[in-house]
Amino acid sequence: EVQLVESGGGLVQAGGSLRLSCVVSGFTFNDYAIAWFRQAPGKEREGVSYITSGGSTHYAHFVAGRFTISSANAKNTVYLQMNNLKPEDTAIYYCAVQNPSATMIFVPYEYDYWGQGTQVTVSS
Repeated sequence: EVQLVESGGGLVQAGGSLRLSCVVSGFTFNDYAIAWFRQAPGKEREGVSYITSGGSTHYAHFVAGRFTISSANAKNTVYLQMNNLKPEDTAIYYCAVQNPSATMIFVPYEYDYWGQGTQVTVSS
């Protein structure tokens, strides 16, 4: 059974930092690309960051330079380091495993498995 478990969310003041973790199990971690998405109340789910099995990364323009995605293959874990957080970063953050046949990075339907999400709240 494929499982993704996110952790590390919380309440932080604007300008602060958080590190999210996504522990994955039930599949060969090195074979798939994984992304972080987020969803704020009343808004659509949007892609934040993406990492391939080879370690290539991609960021949404609104987090580039502030967020860093990384992976620890030995721990089956993907991280999202978030610095200089802004109130508009407030959302539930999800990690997801991309379908191997996917052709687009930040399209939710291209992802087969999702975690339960972790809440990030940034106060002004």
